[in-house]
Amino acid sequence: MGYLHDGHASLIRTARAESDLVITTIFVNPLQFAPNEDFTRYPRDLERDWRIAEEAGADVLFTPTPDEMYPSGFQTTISIGGVTTPFEGIFRPTHFDGVATVVAKLFLLTQPHKAFFGQKDYQQCMVVKKLVRDLAMPLEIVICPTKRENDGLAMSSRNVYLSAEERSKATILFKALERAQNLIQQGERKRRAIETLLQETLTSVREITIDYAAAADSETLEQADIFAETQDIVLLLAVRLGKTRLIDNLVVKT
Repeated sequence: MGYLHDGHASLIRTARAESDLVITTIFVNPLQFAPNEDFTRYPRDLERDWRIAEEAGADVLFTPTPDEMYPSGFQTTISIGGVTTPFEGIFRPTHFDGVATVVAKLFLLTQPHKAFFGQKDYQQCMVVKKLVRDLAMPLEIVICPTKRENDGLAMSSRNVYLSAEERSKATILFKALERAQNLIQQGERKRRAIETLLQETLTSVREITIDYAAAADSETLEQADIFAETQDIVLLLAVRLGKTRLIDNLVVKT
């Protein structure tokens, strides 16, 4: 959605290494914002975005307007079941319909052979993969690792909302993920114990409120009481720090 950072640039660089032509799409999509969310204040700087995209290796910057994407009389949306239900689906119930609809339109308009997404939006990646699989879209989805700042905070356009004090405290997200990862690697398979550690670590920063701090199967997002020894687990966080909502995740492989 623009206001690019090095996480976005890393996707472009990966695409450049694997492709003959790289199209970067930038569109702040109104369909994926609820009325009380930050659509109007979401950071935008197209000139800066173009410089970053070009330096990273983009050939084309595709920047449609809302009227071009959703012309008068537009009434079609895509709704995906299953993976959209938990986590973000609870707190942002219309969000993934907006994501699926805009991604499908962007795929139709740009006709890519591969599309590159960052793992930071883990559930969104699963939604996009299901969209492509279920509708037999002829392209490959490539999920790239989350890019982090030196102190572990996941890169995000919304990080600019954080005050200096909040920015310092936001590092607790990655610390919580690392602590839970260590617990799992030591043999803990009980979901409640894993989630309790996540929640206790996060709430050590009193300014944080938790939307969710969860452990789930990395492929299905199902939440068994006890994970199997061979089951890969994804740790998923969404918290509010001041007026900023932050998400992060970490996949723990067996």
